[in-house]
Amino acid sequence: MARIAGVNIPTNKRVVIALTYIHGIGPAKAKQITEKLNIAPERRVQDLTDAEVLQIRETIDAEHSVEGDLRRETAMNIKRLMDLASYRGLRHRRGLPVRGQRTHTNARTRKGKAKPIAGKKK
Repeated sequence: MARIAGVNIPTNKRVVIALTYIHGIGPAKAKQITEKLNIAPERRVQDLTDAEVLQIRETIDAEHSVEGDLRRETAMNIKRLMDLASYRGLRHRRGLPVRGQRTHTNARTRKGKAKPIAGKKK
């Protein structure tokens, strides 16, 4: 089992798909990495040599922000917005949608399970 950026990559999947298991690498970046290293997109992780895995690991470390560093950076950006007390920061603090979505109905993912209001019957 190959380990890249602290993540165990599934061995029986294609390289492009397996790289997307790393936080911060999506399909486009995975394709870009494999093209840069001249790895055929249909190859499986189990068919890679140790040298190729090392090349992938070094490329990701050098050129991309992934996993812990990316999560930390995102959390710091949100914390900065909250400390500034900007509108977006206040929405993060209250656990409401940040990007202008309606909250009268919907928004259950951000707001959590609906809480019943006592005495509200028709």
